[in-house]
Amino acid sequence: MTTFSSLRTMVGRVATVLTAAVLLAGCEKNAVQDITGSLPGSRIKFFNFGVGAPQVHFYGNDRKLTATTSGTGVESTVGVAYGGVAAGGFYSAIEPGQYTFTARITATVDKDLPIATVQGTLEANKNYSFYVSGTYNTTTKSADGFFVEDNFPEAFDFTQGYVRFVNAIANSQPMVLFVRNQLTGTEVAVGGSVAYKAGGAFVAVPSGVYDLFVRAPGSTTNLITRTGVSFTIGRTNTIAARGTMGTTGTTAPALDNTLNR
Repeated sequence: MTTFSSLRTMVGRVATVLTAAVLLAGCEKNAVQDITGSLPGSRIKFFNFGVGAPQVHFYGNDRKLTATTSGTGVESTVGVAYGGVAAGGFYSAIEPGQYTFTARITATVDKDLPIATVQGTLEANKNYSFYVSGTYNTTTKSADGFFVEDNFPEAFDFTQGYVRFVNAIANSQPMVLFVRNQLTGTEVAVGGSVAYKAGGAFVAVPSGVYDLFVRAPGSTTNLITRTGVSFTIGRTNTIAARGTMGTTGTTAPALDNTLNR
């Protein structure tokens, strides 16, 4: 018959064993980490807009910031393809500081070879976007790259949507984005002209469905067109030009629409 005294002794032994197990687990290399702390203070989004570029993962210094899920335990050779955005379009959290950002090949051939490298400093509580851009050179196995701050308006009007324009086309001149409301026919310029490797400011637009046109400054000729894009109140969108001017097919200039937040 188990007495109260012996039961208390058994409970005490079990508690000791459990405590020891927890302490040992905390020392294990593969132990579950405590994720209750605050998130890193900066955020960055990654795009592969290098025409003809291979699929890539993105790194900040030697730390991989994007990846593709693998069910085999072996790193997937599938990465972010041309025209794609990493992490489903979400930002990756990262500590503020100086970084060398790289886009590295995911395929077995030339695996982890950087094709685009950009150095920059991330400030606390700010958002950024990194772009592989231009045209991939199959001889040097390289493309251009740049990153811009996603400088959201401080005085945010939640009755409006916000849009900005980024130019990732290497052989383009500075260009202006125009948006035309399909319902009202009202057309407005989204900021001023934007040169290659640059991004404009976010501009407020009423909620609605829009047709988009990119033109040279002072021109009425549409260089790139996209129709039926929705902008929603309280949201910010980036319209980015990618591709190669003067071409058709998969390399033709196009406008990418990505929700920032």
